[in-house]
Amino acid sequence: MEVDYYNILEVNKNATDEDLKKSYRKLAMKWHPDKNPNNKKQAEAKFKQISEAYDVLSDPQKRAIYDQYGENGLKDMPPPGSSGSSGFPNGFNPRNAEDIFAEFFGSSPFGFGSAGVGRSTRFQSDGGGMFGGFGGSENVFRTYSDGCAPKKPPPIESKLPCSLEELYNGSTRKMKISRKAMDANGWLVPETEILTIDVKPGWKKGTKITFPDKGNEQPNQLPADLVFVIDEKPHSIYMRDSNDLIMNHRVTLAEALAGTAVNLTTLDGRNLSIPVTDIVSPGYELVIAREGMPITREPGNRGDLRIKFEVKFPTKLTPEQRSALRGALGG
Repeated sequence: MEVDYYNILEVNKNATDEDLKKSYRKLAMKWHPDKNPNNKKQAEAKFKQISEAYDVLSDPQKRAIYDQYGENGLKDMPPPGSSGSSGFPNGFNPRNAEDIFAEFFGSSPFGFGSAGVGRSTRFQSDGGGMFGGFGGSENVFRTYSDGCAPKKPPPIESKLPCSLEELYNGSTRKMKISRKAMDANGWLVPETEILTIDVKPGWKKGTKITFPDKGNEQPNQLPADLVFVIDEKPHSIYMRDSNDLIMNHRVTLAEALAGTAVNLTTLDGRNLSIPVTDIVSPGYELVIAREGMPITREPGNRGDLRIKFEVKFPTKLTPEQRSALRGALGG
């Protein structure tokens, strides 16, 4: 069966050297056996085909013979430096797949050595088949100690604004993301995905939720991690101070001196009425224990609620009110 190298490399017959290189880079990264641990046999076969196709089409002499005579013409092609028949029983001797790969990517992103380390022994020849010089099921896998892992870009961070109620009670957030991923043909295509984030009660601003490898895929590198960073929306009543909640409450001078009650609704919807029996002086703060934010690392425990008072003084007093105050206060 005639081999169609153009089809294997996914290029047309007018492909330029740059077209060949671009397609080889994409397909070799996609089908390298180290990138397909769950499907190694198929990946090895595809990787060998891709490498042989590039070896033929990137060489002007081999490509011209292949274009004119097909694969059979290559079988009679003399080896470099000779003028006679090739002498190879299985046709021309293709270059080693890993050596071609290493020329493109240098120190391999999958952990084996580059061409500079020496000829790869990843595929051990079994001496037969269409892809002579490449291995069959007895392939020997070798990892060089100085091999480089594929580079991983920095994580992509996005803010996740949460209301104080969500951070008090906890919530489940659904986030729709759009990313570029490689399809079965090695093309980068847009895809969308719904990520679920379980916001835990008590989480603070700056808490990070990481989704590994959910960033864009790119040739020659690992996908970045996607990180959501908790941010707090301003609240109309409460401010947060670590595990405590702070609220400001304004009272009249009469309430400050004679006593009052603070009526409030908690972040989980409870209505509280807190009596104030102390004399409220400017800067006075009333602490209500365990009515603050949940403490994530201490389930069932909460911080405090701190009520800061502001005393509203009257702008005018009648003579009778002044006299009454002097009498009452002993002035």
